[in-house]
Amino acid sequence: MFKDATSSEIENLMQQAWTAFHVYRKTSLKQRADFMRTIAVELDSCGDELIQTAMRETNLPEARLRNERGRTIFQLNQYADACESGEWLEARIDTAIPDKNPPKPDIRKMLVPLGPVVVFGSSNFPFAYSTAGGDTACAFAAGCPVIIKAHPAHPQTSQMVADAILKASGKCNMPKGIFAHVHGASFEVGKNLVMHPLTKAVGFTGSFIGGKQLFDWANQRKEPIPVFSEMGSINPVFLLPEKLKSSSADIAKMYAGSITLGVGQFCTNPGLIIGIESNELKSFVHDLGKAIQQISPAPMLHSGIVKAYKEKKGNALLQDEVHLVAESETEVKENEGLPTIATASGQSFIKNRVLHQEVFGPYSLVIRCKDMNEMIEVAKHTEGQLTATLMASENDIKYNDELIEAVKNICGRFILNGVPTGVEVCLSMHHGGPFPATTDSRFTSVGADGIKRFARPLCFQNWPNELLPDELKDENPLRIWRTINNELKKY
Repeated sequence: MFKDATSSEIENLMQQAWTAFHVYRKTSLKQRADFMRTIAVELDSCGDELIQTAMRETNLPEARLRNERGRTIFQLNQYADACESGEWLEARIDTAIPDKNPPKPDIRKMLVPLGPVVVFGSSNFPFAYSTAGGDTACAFAAGCPVIIKAHPAHPQTSQMVADAILKASGKCNMPKGIFAHVHGASFEVGKNLVMHPLTKAVGFTGSFIGGKQLFDWANQRKEPIPVFSEMGSINPVFLLPEKLKSSSADIAKMYAGSITLGVGQFCTNPGLIIGIESNELKSFVHDLGKAIQQISPAPMLHSGIVKAYKEKKGNALLQDEVHLVAESETEVKENEGLPTIATASGQSFIKNRVLHQEVFGPYSLVIRCKDMNEMIEVAKHTEGQLTATLMASENDIKYNDELIEAVKNICGRFILNGVPTGVEVCLSMHHGGPFPATTDSRFTSVGADGIKRFARPLCFQNWPNELLPDELKDENPLRIWRTINNELKKY
């Protein structure tokens, strides 16, 4: 139904985006925010037809999709508010001191937009991380045009959302080229978009292989550009002894739900659970297995996801010293993911890199450590993650500082006595983490701080006040927060 974009089509839309950039970057913060709010209205106006289309293409249930569209609308409005507030601009002013020796010049700095941003839609979030998702909203807020490559698993859904954005663009009199939407099942479409000299940044949510390839292409360019790839995570959970002793059954129930939520198709799915050998850990594994047996399989996003889940899970279970604990007792159909729990020793995990790989689906591996020292070694041998979780009492935390510090080094969000699934959209959220979870752990893809990914600092030295951007003028016409001579001020 949808054809891959050709090289000439990509060339044309990139030229339009570049032209639009020089207009859009000069729009006011309020104009950008109003554009984003109008997109939210148009997305809501798509009504049930959009939901039904997404259901057909993704196998996701209606309630989940309605909630996700609501989250996407919320993101657009929240990031619009953040855009208009101007705090993300990090405006800094150091006024001149002429009688200093040597004289100190007037220096002012703020963030300015990078240029056209290419965003790759994700398979598991057709709304919140795709066409009108967080990357798109952040790029628009920063003052950047957006070129979306639709995910081939839900092309019609993506097209409908793209049409809503274009409708909003027309209503807000945005420049032609501010938004473009292309389809492409082949790698060549993605490569052409990333390698195009007018592309200035890339946003991606998906597999490690895909995200790393985009990163490598971007760094092979004559002018390397930033790629913000979120590439998956096994989100380790550390079960500490005192907490496990008091709450083993409750933790097992909690994690059975988290492991199988959305058929395990979340980037924050807890794919690794680490404990210390004890009767309490045995009880936990038993209870977790019993709970998993009672959870029915459900359809996964598409056949490619099902195939990869079966292959990667099968490979993990074939590894030495990996033992199957439990599977769902309900018969599994061809397009469904079978909830599964396995276990292995701490040394097996440390020595076998296969056990470190994400199995995208309703699967988790319980690691049995012989003592706290081995748990620390497991943490130190674990690569970068989006999240890490401690199930711990206050005493567990107080007396295991080395473990706490080791876990801090591998995650972007550190959770205490909860589950990693569920990512709150708020300013203090950090959805990112050390490589290979993402290609740049300094930035988040959730929350308004994500706007900063698509901007760069620009310093103005000795400019007359009337020629400065409004954001940096003495009179502060936008009434935004600024740091003036090391003091945060609004007026």
